[in-house]
Amino acid sequence: MMAADSGVVEEWLSEFKTLPEISISSYASSLKGKNTLVLELYTVISESLSELLEPVCHQLFEFYRSGEFELKRFTLQFVPELVWSYLSVISARNMHNSGCIEALLLGIYNLEIVDKEGGTKVLSFTVPSLSKPSVYHEPSSFGSMALTEGALSRHGLTRVVHAGPYCQRETFTAQNRFEVLTFLLLCYNAAIVYVPCQSLQSLCRMCSRICVNGFPRKLQKKYENISSRIRVSPEFMVHMLTAVYYAIYNGEWELGCKALDDVLYRAQLEMFPEPLLVGNAIKNTLPSSALKSSKNAPRSIQVEITPTSSRISRNAVTSLSIRGHRWKRNDLSTSHSDSVESQNLALSNSNVANLPEDKHDNGEKSKMQTENDSQHYQGVQEPPSDPKTDGKEIKRQKSLRKKMEDGVHFSNRV
Repeated sequence: MMAADSGVVEEWLSEFKTLPEISISSYASSLKGKNTLVLELYTVISESLSELLEPVCHQLFEFYRSGEFELKRFTLQFVPELVWSYLSVISARNMHNSGCIEALLLGIYNLEIVDKEGGTKVLSFTVPSLSKPSVYHEPSSFGSMALTEGALSRHGLTRVVHAGPYCQRETFTAQNRFEVLTFLLLCYNAAIVYVPCQSLQSLCRMCSRICVNGFPRKLQKKYENISSRIRVSPEFMVHMLTAVYYAIYNGEWELGCKALDDVLYRAQLEMFPEPLLVGNAIKNTLPSSALKSSKNAPRSIQVEITPTSSRISRNAVTSLSIRGHRWKRNDLSTSHSDSVESQNLALSNSNVANLPEDKHDNGEKSKMQTENDSQHYQGVQEPPSDPKTDGKEIKRQKSLRKKMEDGVHFSNRV
């Protein structure tokens, strides 16, 4: 590091020590515009043999435990670079060079797992329901969803997943190393909307280096650091993918896509199902046209817009379907009454047939006409769909019965 560059960092170190408590809030807001300072801090963290590394780590820890949100976010933006520096030093077995970084990471972890009163913190996460729209999906894209009894019983219910409580850690071991680092990435992802673009670039580079070091793909990346493999856990890789997914659509398309491919490459070699599932889901949602666009093109997540016209399933219970069901019941009752009347007509016809032949010669024609009419009536016995047609049919049946009775009376007279 050049003397002029180290002077910027040294001025930053001395400035906060002499700052009164009243001016801390305004000082925290002014750190957003100091891009030169941020770049120099990244340089200090990446050099494990730098003399300024220990005071910088101590200053970042003071920022984090101050309670000022802006100062905490300023420290969180360096978490990916700190994680990579720590893992690279551990992999190279230079344990004496990782003391200050290890102390900073453990300090952030121990501060985050307790609440303001000092008690253990239990984190809760709400699992989204597929029946309600979100920025990732639309319920209409899953097709028709009938309102069954089971669907209605699950509607409006939310599933909450709890994590914790976490144990205090005084030092890193092989058993708890990735438990602590995974929790730190979780805290970083919770504040990822506040980190600058330099932090997202550092995140993507960290994911690529961790996943390809010690494997054949490293020969294509031209990384000059370590060559040995870095052990990772599937939970840690899932949180890496969560951060990479945000970086892809927020200005770091090229680096994010490369990091996504490297994480999937490592997950396939390790045969980790969780990162494979999440990584392939992210990769399948990437629009193919955006991969060929320019770097300055606007990025967005394409989702289906909720249609204005309602999509109602044929199996859904609606007021129209209930009204139609009621009409069918009325038609069945009408057809039943019509069948009873037809039976009465058949009985009257049998009575007419039992009369002596010499008394109803002239009534034979009316009998044949009645049978033809009854046959015609039985052929059109299907229930009409229009209530007005039902009324006309009943009137026609009544007039037919009246003609039959007139024919019987006429034959008796004869």
